[in-house]
Amino acid sequence: MKKIIILGAGQVGSSVAFYLSSEDNDITLVDTDAATLEKIQNRLDINTVIGVASNPAVLRQAGAEHADLILAVTSSDETNMIACQVAFTMFQTPTKIARLRSKAYLGEKILFRQESLPIDNLISPEELVKDYILNLIKYPGSLKIINFNKGEVNFAKVKIYSKSPLVGKKIKEIGQYIDDKPINILAIYRHNREIIPENETSIRVDDEVFFICKNLYLEFILSRLCQNTKKPKSIIIAGGGHIGETLCLDLEKNYQVKIIEKNMSRTRDLAKKLTKTTVLNGDASDYELLNDEDINSSDLFIALTSRDETNILSAMLAKKIGCNKVISLISNQHYLKLMDNSTINIPFSPQQITIGSLLKHIRRIDVVSCHALKNGEAEILEVIIHGDKLTSKIIEQKIKNIKTKLPDKTSIAAIIRNTKMIMPDDDEILQDQDHLIIFLMDKNQINNLEKLLQVRVLFI
Repeated sequence: MKKIIILGAGQVGSSVAFYLSSEDNDITLVDTDAATLEKIQNRLDINTVIGVASNPAVLRQAGAEHADLILAVTSSDETNMIACQVAFTMFQTPTKIARLRSKAYLGEKILFRQESLPIDNLISPEELVKDYILNLIKYPGSLKIINFNKGEVNFAKVKIYSKSPLVGKKIKEIGQYIDDKPINILAIYRHNREIIPENETSIRVDDEVFFICKNLYLEFILSRLCQNTKKPKSIIIAGGGHIGETLCLDLEKNYQVKIIEKNMSRTRDLAKKLTKTTVLNGDASDYELLNDEDINSSDLFIALTSRDETNILSAMLAKKIGCNKVISLISNQHYLKLMDNSTINIPFSPQQITIGSLLKHIRRIDVVSCHALKNGEAEILEVIIHGDKLTSKIIEQKIKNIKTKLPDKTSIAAIIRNTKMIMPDDDEILQDQDHLIIFLMDKNQINNLEKLLQVRVLFI
């Protein structure tokens, strides 16, 4: 059992607490808002401490002396940095992770050397969300793209449209429609019901299909599986916050970009920074404004304001007026679940994206990267396996023998050996230092997976 202290009960901190509380972890959540902590504690079996996160007495009360990991995700960069410094100096906490938003800090790498600020890992949720959106723009037609092996291997989520050549076809027949490019179908979700794919499984309209393939073949496979894989030219962004600004800076070099910001002062600030983006002042949920800006001729609308209600309404309006595709940031998990059959093409949770970046530091195995899927119900991770046939339950074993040992609803999606992707054929033998990409349809099986992959200690 790991003892984890989460500093900050905002959207990120509370979401991580909810996600990890169902696993074998001792969680303590620290915040200055007593009402928020009480509300969370009524729903979760965790400890809470009221106080300022960087205060040594508060950290001591939270159990920092015995903590394995401190996650500082308050709304203040300064509080997060000081809390990690205090945890290191006074309590020698092994792992310290801090959320930082300010470019002024993130750009100064010298600050985060161990002899300066002893922060082991930095996370920037805004940067993670920006990268997530850029992947969706790069690979239109997909609902989600995750990179492994430095981008050489990709996980993708797609929805099967009515005119797809795959409708009614069986898994074993897919190869003939993608020129036999290597692909591993990991899961199918039909009306939110999970299906473990087998050779005889048929694909239906509106199925969500999870698969993994080499990046070399991704665009080609998407072109065969998905509707509308034409890359956008014109993009409208609602919300001129940090995510909207940095996204515009990346996009304006190659796309026609407009951004809508409600606050006049912020609008002026954006106009100075964005040299090729059209900056508009107004309410993104204003029908007349969207109509005047020719949203019907835009290829993509992305709602990134700080209010879920504005994001949902503006995205729905943009779609109704005629925008080809809409993406909406939605922080409230209850709202997100209502979006499954809505007109919003891609609703997404920033918390789920952030949680994935944290999980690799929490898991008890050698994790390269980890990603939450299906609102936290599933998970896909890249792990490095270690040992030999005496100390490992899977090394020097054939895949067909390992399948019987894997937890329920868990599969090996791919093997990466010496940076090369290998499909997990039954006769393939796993080796020390192999990277396995593992898909868990039920993330509650993570403890069983960790037990399977952990190296045994031998006493001679």
